[in-house]
Amino acid sequence: MDKTKILFVCLGNICRSPAAEGIMKRLVEERGLADDFVIDSAGIGSWHVGQLPDRRMRQHGARHGYDFNSRARQISRDDFRRFDYIVVMDEENRHDVLRLSSDAADRQRVLMMADYLRRHPQQYDVPDPYYGGDRDFELVIELLEDACEGLLDQLKHKSL
Repeated sequence: MDKTKILFVCLGNICRSPAAEGIMKRLVEERGLADDFVIDSAGIGSWHVGQLPDRRMRQHGARHGYDFNSRARQISRDDFRRFDYIVVMDEENRHDVLRLSSDAADRQRVLMMADYLRRHPQQYDVPDPYYGGDRDFELVIELLEDACEGLLDQLKHKSL
């Protein structure tokens, strides 16, 4: 059976997308599905390539039992061939990722993270906490936990 390959994308790959990667990896492990998935993250820009996630995101993640330890990388056109789904955090990310796409099949791979929120219907995106405070980082983790559960449930039932 082929593995389902998911790439989470945000602006710099140091806050939202590495958190989504870490949360989803733990979720599939807890559900006994780790062997069925390949999960990664990337950023639109190259500013932070090679860096660990933002210190504040790592600290807030640790408070929730997560170890956000992936190294930042930039999305490439090749990612459309490597991943089944490219999940973006906001409309600007979506626009930037779609500019990299080559055809309709590529565009169909691009999903909005907020579309899988179940307990936060008022949210239309996962906001960037970079210039915010503690509450902003906590909100992102809360939203990503909700959306990752929703996304995984959809994938399990193949209703994407």
